[in-house]
Amino acid sequence: MDLHSLIQPTVEAAKEAGTFIRQEREHFHAGKVEHKGFNDLVSYVDKEAEKIIVKALKLIFPEAGFITEEQTVEQVDTPWKWIVDPLDGTTNFVHGVPSYAVSIGLAKDGVVMLGVVYEVGRDECFTAYRGGGAYCNGKPIQVSEADELSKSLIATGFPYHLGDRLEVHFDLLKDLVLSSHGLRRIGSAAVDLCYVACGRVEAYFEYNLQSYDIAAGTLVLEEAGGQVSDFRGGSNFLFGGEVFGSNGKVHGVVLDKLKGLAAKK
Repeated sequence: MDLHSLIQPTVEAAKEAGTFIRQEREHFHAGKVEHKGFNDLVSYVDKEAEKIIVKALKLIFPEAGFITEEQTVEQVDTPWKWIVDPLDGTTNFVHGVPSYAVSIGLAKDGVVMLGVVYEVGRDECFTAYRGGGAYCNGKPIQVSEADELSKSLIATGFPYHLGDRLEVHFDLLKDLVLSSHGLRRIGSAAVDLCYVACGRVEAYFEYNLQSYDIAAGTLVLEEAGGQVSDFRGGSNFLFGGEVFGSNGKVHGVVLDKLKGLAAKK
């Protein structure tokens, strides 16, 4: 499989969906929102964007199956699968907060081989394929050189269901606020991972995630020289529900703090 040759058509698919999302945001109103669960929002924009992406990807790689958030296409058991989040950051989109993205990953036997994240608001397209490096709008990117937590900016997210980890989660946030440059809650897991990849933040963690939230972003981060793990330092992040990505240099110190959160799973 020539992964490099798949990058540009995948970017075009992401940008086609991104253009639709941008246009719809101009006259979008909250009455068009549905609720999949408490604070778990979806709209016709998510669903239509996914249809645009799926149609394009079927032409690019017809043999591949799909894992998609809105389930607009039947899942088929094949070695190669597109992993698609048509609008990562729906809550931001609904409220007009300009940080949301199209996320498209391509995995073989559960290993992500290609990733494209198109952040619609900033018109930034992050791309990577395994072994080929990471890029933003065609320019190489790499993680930051910060090697101490006290010099680091940390990104995180708040899951829809905190469960019995609420207190330990908030204790962790307090700890990180006091020991770093601060915390940021951007609102899109795909964007968070890409911001670590290009050195804007040094680390990002979140739990109660799905594979389509993080597939593309984790590969972009790895190819930019970063490190990705679950909260125990293992490799079960794509389908394990929790992800921790960093520049690699602060991975150990933040991981030590995350293990208490993992224990509450």
